[in-house]
Amino acid sequence: MAESQRSHRPLEPLGGWMQTLIGYVQSARPDLTNRQMALLMLVYLSDGPHTVRGLAARLKVSKPVVTRALNTLGALGYLRRQKDESDLRNIFVERTAAGTAFLEEFASLVEGAGEDDEPARRQRKSESRITH
Repeated sequence: MAESQRSHRPLEPLGGWMQTLIGYVQSARPDLTNRQMALLMLVYLSDGPHTVRGLAARLKVSKPVVTRALNTLGALGYLRRQKDESDLRNIFVERTAAGTAFLEEFASLVEGAGEDDEPARRQRKSESRITH
């Protein structure tokens, strides 16, 4: 086996992720940082209610870091903050329809990343637009 083949083998699992990221860049969607994407997925893929304090603890970052990410995600309409009327120190983070649509499109990029069939990916993307 050639040295170049052996040296690339540990990187093979990243091929699908690379294709996902290329599709994401080509989608003309806003560029989110890894931190913003992790926060978004945490809110959508785990049971709530979600608070700024709880999200900061889960991500092991400070509350101001979460707040900055929420400022961006809120401006994009992907998440919204809601005050806890029973304890004004708490801020709940809630899902939105725009955030759901964004993550559904991203999920289709992840799903299609391993496929070599470009026409099938385009067809799914077209169908996705029709249903949203």
